[in-house]
Amino acid sequence: MKVLLINTSERTGGAAIACNRLMDALKNNGVRARMLVRDKQTDRLLVVALRPSVMLPIKFVYERLTIFFHNRFSRKNLFQVDVANVGTDITRLNEFKQADVIHLHWVNQGFLSLDNLDKIIHSGKKIVVTMHDQWYFTGVCHYSGECNKFQTSCEKCDLLKGTLYDITKRVFEKKKRIYKDADITFVSCSKWLGNIARTSLLAHGHKVVSIPNAIDTDLFRPCNKAEARQRQGLPKDKKLILFGSQKITDERKGFKFLVEACEIISDNHPELSSQIGVVVLGGQSDVVQSQLPFPVFPISYVSNQQQIVDLYNAVDIYVTPSLQDNLPNTIVEAMSCGVPCVGFNVGGIPEMIDHRQNGYVAEYRDASDFAEGIVWTLNKDEYPKLSESSRAKAVATYSQEVVAKQYIEVYDNSGDGNI
Repeated sequence: MKVLLINTSERTGGAAIACNRLMDALKNNGVRARMLVRDKQTDRLLVVALRPSVMLPIKFVYERLTIFFHNRFSRKNLFQVDVANVGTDITRLNEFKQADVIHLHWVNQGFLSLDNLDKIIHSGKKIVVTMHDQWYFTGVCHYSGECNKFQTSCEKCDLLKGTLYDITKRVFEKKKRIYKDADITFVSCSKWLGNIARTSLLAHGHKVVSIPNAIDTDLFRPCNKAEARQRQGLPKDKKLILFGSQKITDERKGFKFLVEACEIISDNHPELSSQIGVVVLGGQSDVVQSQLPFPVFPISYVSNQQQIVDLYNAVDIYVTPSLQDNLPNTIVEAMSCGVPCVGFNVGGIPEMIDHRQNGYVAEYRDASDFAEGIVWTLNKDEYPKLSESSRAKAVATYSQEVVAKQYIEVYDNSGDGNI
């Protein structure tokens, strides 16, 4: 079986990381898998990039300008939506022609247009689509928030101010025409996303299954904490909290709730607050140091996987106050390294963190409960058991073999209506 995994980027973003790891999981379990991307960042032979062209950045800019126009010349929400009006025909590539299964992942920002998707879906190949957010079953948005217009017909998107015609409705109707009578298996990384997808008009008549993201549990594993801290230049006498995001200031990642939770801990638990340090990992991590009441150790974006493993092993807990999320790779990574996590009860997070067993699930947008979760985890008398439970959950749920077997079953059954 030859599988072609398709994603906009090879390494940048959660979907790219998940797609890359799935390729490795499949390869290590007997599947001939390759990855096709627009943006290639490594020299891996299994990853194929589009031929360099001046048109690729032009297509990206053109789509952003279209969104800018339909938002009445406002940059707000410029990257919260995608209209897929431009892209590249990949069906002519040898990699596409040779594949038995075409496995689409995150293909936005000028990589594939709706016309390209139409040609792919009706190419006669087995089609599997992994949804890393909601875009495949909404009009234009990646996360709908409290909006559920996609259940009937998306129109007048709240993320766009609108112009002479409703581009949201136009995109939704085009997706409906493309999906009609097509044989597509949709895969959600979390049960939460799968349940939402099944309510969409676009998913009616299609198979929707839930399979989590894979991780190499042999690479992401517990190691000596003191040695990891020494390698990363982090203090040995602190209880370290890790927060990470591709862009720290992204409101959806909820950093302000971490700030509020830390202030609550500082006010109510002075005996603990003197021991705490916060490691902030990601873009713009250096600009938030003054916002937290504890010592902050900023680390810019890290691509070296061994360094990432070291960072997880160097800290005591990982926190994710995200306000919208599917199945964060960061939680999978932390748990695989034996690090308990604290997050809000939103999206796929409560499927990952078992409350008070391997971490703490706080009430949504409740900074006080989030603070309670941090304090409870750091002060837990049986912290080693929390760590062991985190690792056990990761191995049982997210290991390469477990996830690859589920996808192989999907590939085998796609196209025959038997899932």
